[in-house]
Amino acid sequence: MRITELKSAEKVPIPIDARKMLVRKECELIHLSLQPGEVLETHTNPFPVAFYVLAGQGDLVVGAETRRVGADTVIEVPAGEVRGWTNPGPEVLRVLVLKLL
Repeated sequence: MRITELKSAEKVPIPIDARKMLVRKECELIHLSLQPGEVLETHTNPFPVAFYVLAGQGDLVVGAETRRVGADTVIEVPAGEVRGWTNPGPEVLRVLVLKLL
């Protein structure tokens, strides 16, 4: 059994609090925490991802579309598609990212 606690998980070198909760050759599980007003700039990845919103609400850009999504929502994004997050609300936005490598 392997246990990873958020507070001690390895940080991802990006300007928001992002931590590697699970790293395997076929997938990664990343925890994102965006404070009110923080932005994860749009970018692309060569692999598909699934976002699961744990808490808060955020604006998710995927391609040319922007949607406000909240807790208990899963969003699938294909490989190569532009994506990014903004937290416009007063609460912390917490998102799990499943990278399918």
